[in-house]
Amino acid sequence: MTVPFPGARGALHHLELWTGDLAAAAPAWDWLLTRLGWRGERVEGWDRGLIWRHGDGAAQVYLVLEQSPDLTGDRAERTAPDMNHLALRADSVPLLDRLRAEGPVHGWTELFAEAYPHAGGPDHTAWFAETAEGIEVEVVAGP
Repeated sequence: MTVPFPGARGALHHLELWTGDLAAAAPAWDWLLTRLGWRGERVEGWDRGLIWRHGDGAAQVYLVLEQSPDLTGDRAERTAPDMNHLALRADSVPLLDRLRAEGPVHGWTELFAEAYPHAGGPDHTAWFAETAEGIEVEVVAGP
């Protein structure tokens, strides 16, 4: 068994997502993340990105959405070797139901709709959706 380094915490610090069009992508992300308790902010002098923070103190995690000049494509491909999806927590199944109902109006396309809310298996309750650029998000209710 591998032993962690002394003082290792291993928690997620931040996640950076790239977009080809920040103005078009930001509203969908802002809608979803703020509904899940994240706080959005702009960074003064940086017009190519936005940040949403969750948690407080040392446990705070943040997500960056950036329109990078180094972008090489126009769509994420979750079935290629790379990150498959981002999973976030929701407080309840009623919240999932609201996200599912309102998501399409805010730029989200539901995935695996025929198996909602158990597309991840009979003991897993979640809503799966993707952005116009193909970035998949799974919102999980419960532990």
